[in-house]
Amino acid sequence: MARRSFRVAVSALPIGKVPPDALRRLVYTHVGARRADVLVRAAIGEDCASIAFGDEVAVLTTDPITGAGHDLGWYAVFVATNDLAAAGAEPVALLLTVLLRPADAAHELERVMARAGDAAAALGIEIVGGHSEVTAGIDRTIAVVTAVGRARRDAVLRSGAAQPGDALVMTKGAGIEGTAILAADAEARLRPALGDALLRRARELRHRISVLPEARAAARAGAHAMHDVTEGGVLAAVHEMATASGLGVALDADRVPVLAETAAICARLGADPLALIGSGALLVATPQPARVVEAVQAAGIHAALIGVFHSEAVSSRVVRRAGQERALIPPVRDELWRILEAPTST
Repeated sequence: MARRSFRVAVSALPIGKVPPDALRRLVYTHVGARRADVLVRAAIGEDCASIAFGDEVAVLTTDPITGAGHDLGWYAVFVATNDLAAAGAEPVALLLTVLLRPADAAHELERVMARAGDAAAALGIEIVGGHSEVTAGIDRTIAVVTAVGRARRDAVLRSGAAQPGDALVMTKGAGIEGTAILAADAEARLRPALGDALLRRARELRHRISVLPEARAAARAGAHAMHDVTEGGVLAAVHEMATASGLGVALDADRVPVLAETAAICARLGADPLALIGSGALLVATPQPARVVEAVQAAGIHAALIGVFHSEAVSSRVVRRAGQERALIPPVRDELWRILEAPTST
């Protein structure tokens, strides 16, 4: 009995993304044959695969959406297509899998698909297939989206292509997706202190989730690498980008933009905006930060210089905040999960 309990404990993983060391041991050792036409393959920090088709490349990504109770279909489309944007690709089509609980499954399926259809129409892309299934053993609707994009072979970017000395630029602000989700799913906890007007503005941030406009601008302005901010927030995304590139990085946390709505909600819930799921923000590694910032801002999107990449790897991945320097360690758990799964007082 003791031996069995030990094995269970060793096998346990925290809720959220599977940690990099577990991916290396349990996933990347089981990926089949290596093909010459696969240009970008599975690796830590890489969200997309790229497959050569003559002078063009098919760019592929897949993402589950498990943390958004409201607007699940909307987030599913934008989160997946953001990965394509960060790879320098134009989104073309989606396949959407929806797993539903038996209770009220038909209504829930229609709700998810309606919002996914709205998002796809806004981006000019088509939902070309997928799968829907009513299943036991889940406590919420789960959507998994696979997105397909296309790019010129010489235009594809990787998260892991940052170079020593590259500046790190970030668009919009930290925790945008998490702010919009919390404003909807934790509304009852937030309204008494923050009021309806602020929560309404926070929910509207879901319309700023796409990073396609700034990705296009940054790519044209000389980006070496791009990476969108998702689970684990800015801290996780910067660490992933540095790991993928085999570089060190110095992140200046005090220069990371944080919107007023995000700051208010995080202060009320005791959350770190830099560790909150953050679709809507794009990280750009570039030797020409002024040019990238100018190009992104010309597209009507705020951008800020928040750090720099170094040749030294693990030993120099640091975050500087309020005059102190510490090792840059990705959050074990996204703030969204910690907040939404915490027991609430009655």
